[in-house]
Amino acid sequence: MNEAVEAACALLRAGEVVALPTETVYGLAADALNPEAAAKVFAAKERPSFDPLIVHIARRRELSSVACVPAEISGTVEKLAAAFWPGPLTLILPKQPELPDIVTSGLPTVAVRCSAHPVFRAVGKELGGPIAAPSANRFGRISPTSAAAVIKELGGRIPLVVDGGACPEGLESTIVSIETREGKKPLFHLHRAGPVTKEMLQPFGKVVKAKEKTGDAPHAPGQLPSHYAPVTPLVLLENPDDFKPEPGKRYGLLSYRGEGPYVERHEWEVVEALSPGSGKLAEAAIRLFHVMRVLDESGVDCIVAEPVSETGLGVAIMDRLRRAAAER
Repeated sequence: MNEAVEAACALLRAGEVVALPTETVYGLAADALNPEAAAKVFAAKERPSFDPLIVHIARRRELSSVACVPAEISGTVEKLAAAFWPGPLTLILPKQPELPDIVTSGLPTVAVRCSAHPVFRAVGKELGGPIAAPSANRFGRISPTSAAAVIKELGGRIPLVVDGGACPEGLESTIVSIETREGKKPLFHLHRAGPVTKEMLQPFGKVVKAKEKTGDAPHAPGQLPSHYAPVTPLVLLENPDDFKPEPGKRYGLLSYRGEGPYVERHEWEVVEALSPGSGKLAEAAIRLFHVMRVLDESGVDCIVAEPVSETGLGVAIMDRLRRAAAER
C-alpha cells in the first residue's frame, strides 16, 4: 500500500488527479487547494461547474483548514464528528477563504467529510492537506464501487487508479447542513440520504429533508434530478401490475430479493438481485451500483427496478433509484 500512496501523492502534488477508494464509492481526487487540479476533476468527469465537490480531510482536527465553524453550531459539529468521523457523513459549513471557488462552485459553503477508508486516509495524511474528491465516474453516471468500474468510466482520462477492493458501504455519503433552534435540538437538513441514516442522526437533532429549488444550481453535491443513471433507460416500478411491456423490447429486472411478484410478472432477459433471498438493506446498498452496472452492460433495452422499503438505508437506495429513473 505504501508504494500506491506515494505514487498517488506524487501525482496530487504535481496537480494531477487520481482515483482513490473510499468506504462509500471510489473518488476522483485532487489537491483541494489547487484550482487547476480541481479544474481537471471537472474536465475528466465532464461535470458542470455549478455542481460543488466534496472536500475530504484526513483528521478531524483539520476541519478548520477548510471550514469556518460558527460558534452557535460548533458543539453540534463536534458531536457529529465524534460520532461519525471518520465515516460517511458530509457536513455543509461556511468555507475558508483559502479554498478555491471552483471547488465549491462559487458557493460560500463547503461540503466536507473525513473518510474511513485506510488508503484514502493514508493519502490524505501523507499529502498533508485537504482532498477534493467527487465520485470517479462520468457526470450523472453510475457511481463506481470497484477499481474496474473506475477504469470503465475514466480509463485513458486519468493517470492512476489505486485499487483498494470493493467499497464496503456502496452508497455515497449522507449530506446534512445544520440549523440552530432556540431552546431546542438543532435541525439537520438532509441534502442527500446515505449510510448515516435518519435514525442514526436523530439522537443529535431533528432531521428534515432539505428543500432544493428546481432549476437552481445545487447547494450540495448529488442534488440534480437525474443522477447515478445507467446509459440504458431505467424505470422504477412501484407496483408489479403496472408493468406493460412493449412488443420486441428486451427487459432486465433490478430485483430486491430475486424472487416474488416482480420476478414472476415477466419473462425477463436477465434478473439481478440486490440481496438474493434475504432482502437485507445493508447488502442491497453495497450491491446497488454494481447490479445497476451489470444490467446496463447486459444489452437489454430497458431496466425495470423493484422498490425497497423506505426505512433506514432503504431511503438512500430509493433516492438513487428515483434519480436514475428521472427524465434526462
